[in-house]
Amino acid sequence: MNTIDWMGSIAATLTTSSFIPQVWKVWRTRHTKDISLGMYAIFTFGVAVWLAYGILLNSWPIIIANGITVCLAGAVLWMKLHFG
Repeated sequence: MNTIDWMGSIAATLTTSSFIPQVWKVWRTRHTKDISLGMYAIFTFGVAVWLAYGILLNSWPIIIANGITVCLAGAVLWMKLHFG
């Protein structure tokens, strides 16, 4: 793996895993008042488009990172809609 691939992998890991604390906190507290519904809706849709782009390119790094991110961001979005 070259330097560019390593850099991309590190960036994907960090940005994807950054959603884990938010998902955990919302799941634990059931508190979503301060989370923007609009931001999470737009973001989740955008990540889904990135996922589709990765699928069209058959690019596994894009597919894996955005597949996980769409699940995590989608979980926060679902909890925002479910818990209010």
